[in-house]
Amino acid sequence: MASKDFAVIMAGGIGSRFWPLSRHAHPKQFHDILGTGQSLLQTTWHRLLPLLGKDNIRVVTHIDYLPLVQAQLPDLDPAHILTEPMGRNTAPCIAYATWHLALQSPDAAIAVCPADHFIQHEDIYRQMVKQALEACRSRKAIVTMGIQPVRPDTGYGYIQYIEEPGERCYPVKTFTEKPSLEMARTFVESGEFVWNSGMFFFTAEVMQRELRRHMPDMAELFDSRTSRLQGKDRDAALAEIYSRCPAISIDYGVMEKAEEVYVMPADFGWSDLGTWTSLHALQPKDSVGNVVNGKARLYDAKGNMVQLPKGKLAIVKGVQGLFIVDTEDALLICPMDQEQEVRDIVQDLKQDKKNSRYL
Repeated sequence: MASKDFAVIMAGGIGSRFWPLSRHAHPKQFHDILGTGQSLLQTTWHRLLPLLGKDNIRVVTHIDYLPLVQAQLPDLDPAHILTEPMGRNTAPCIAYATWHLALQSPDAAIAVCPADHFIQHEDIYRQMVKQALEACRSRKAIVTMGIQPVRPDTGYGYIQYIEEPGERCYPVKTFTEKPSLEMARTFVESGEFVWNSGMFFFTAEVMQRELRRHMPDMAELFDSRTSRLQGKDRDAALAEIYSRCPAISIDYGVMEKAEEVYVMPADFGWSDLGTWTSLHALQPKDSVGNVVNGKARLYDAKGNMVQLPKGKLAIVKGVQGLFIVDTEDALLICPMDQEQEVRDIVQDLKQDKKNSRYL
């Protein structure tokens, strides 16, 4: 890989759809959710390390999670941990990383990788990351990776692209972020759409161009404080920027509007591990589709996800298609087909100060 290639690991989210395991004090990216002996963040780091080396990897996270990142990634230079003063979704996060790397390497090509993805075939993944970085540089465009949909899911962005014979990287025709269920069904049935994986590849110059074009107010916040984004005044500059930034994803802020976007269809065993359903899909199941992590006995129960703390026994009888997730102080029981509503439940809990300790 070129010395001007970098990876940015986004590790600042709360993972509210993984409540009650994922909490503000210890979000899912710092958990060993898959039982591999490594947290999701550590797995992402080790996946990228052979490709780019530790000096070319940055981690963006909330200031509160700095101790967790340092404890889990002791080989990461503290100067390469970019701390955000508050959560503002992925657009400000990516903007911060872009302006930071543009100061250090104006020709930087950047791979943005969420910290909570599962990749089964890592060698294929690394090869595709290399190709995507080359493509974003040669095409002077944003490149993303597309995953073949397996269900009409409203939690993903959907990409329609224009096939070009002999190519592996195609121009994006339409980009629709989190459609309605009816629209998602139409997309999947058409066979013309892929899911947006949430991984993006671009040069610093291109991302700055697109942010100035589609989110000019936010870009101006970074442009006007560029000289302060390194050194002792960085934290104060970031506090000023983030306090005025909208909380918006890069998908809504840029990807739906940008014209020069390409997609590489990918097949390397991907899951975003965004919900309990995605974890259920990856884990070993009994003969009737139950996944049990912990000590539980199931009777006449099918297709459930049971997650228990150590030392607790659960008896589950006569239910189908439920998440049953128990922690020391909170219990979630929810139908799998309503998984997207877990985030709304967490929002409701936020409104009640008496329940804030459960977040």
